[in-house]
Amino acid sequence: MCFHTSQIQKVEQIENQYKVKLSDKSQRELFDQPRYHINGFTHSHLLIIPQEKPSVLAAATWGIAPESKKVSELKAYYKEAVKFGGGLNARAEKTFEHFLYRQSIFRKRCVVPVSAFFEPHDHKGKKYPFVFKPKSEGSLSLAGLYTRIDNKVTFTILTQKASPLFARIHNKKNRQPVILNAEQADHWLDNDLKEGGIEYLLKAHFDEDQLNTYAVSTDLFSPKIDSDVEEILNRVEYEELEV
Repeated sequence: MCFHTSQIQKVEQIENQYKVKLSDKSQRELFDQPRYHINGFTHSHLLIIPQEKPSVLAAATWGIAPESKKVSELKAYYKEAVKFGGGLNARAEKTFEHFLYRQSIFRKRCVVPVSAFFEPHDHKGKKYPFVFKPKSEGSLSLAGLYTRIDNKVTFTILTQKASPLFARIHNKKNRQPVILNAEQADHWLDNDLKEGGIEYLLKAHFDEDQLNTYAVSTDLFSPKIDSDVEEILNRVEYEELEV
């Protein structure tokens, strides 16, 4: 699953890569601050590119919630939803059936730009975090869904069955986020995309040769340590690991 991400690009870099503009200029300074480790369970605000207005970058809360909820109810909803993963991820295989995802799959898809994301590797019952980053400059495009609740947007990151690389690293869950290349990201936001096209993108695997991955500090998973620091992206060698 994908519960931990990183975004260290400046807003202008993201705007240039995706040919979009930040919807709220007052938030530029906030999102220009590098965030080396974003823990999804804090339900942080990230920038997304929404299908309804694919020319903008908009702030959204990580953790999709039903549009029947009120903003005032979200805190309680997330507390209850933690047992289901907090709405942080959605299984691609369930997008047309799940009561929440099927409301968004045709008209509220989004692209979530991230500099990197982290997945756990299990070795003899202990979790070791690995980071995944693009070999080229810029952000990775993760496929997502969103809802609008009054003036608030909530979103989730879609996951799929693991490719060989992810199966080797994320060896307990055998899942990975749906990563889109530039052409696929454009298609994902296309209002004319039909069910067959959506299913194709949800099953397609990103080219593994375009990714760098390596182990990082186990501080990433410690609730007692501030892991939102530049060093969290540094490589760590563990003698006991063979991946």
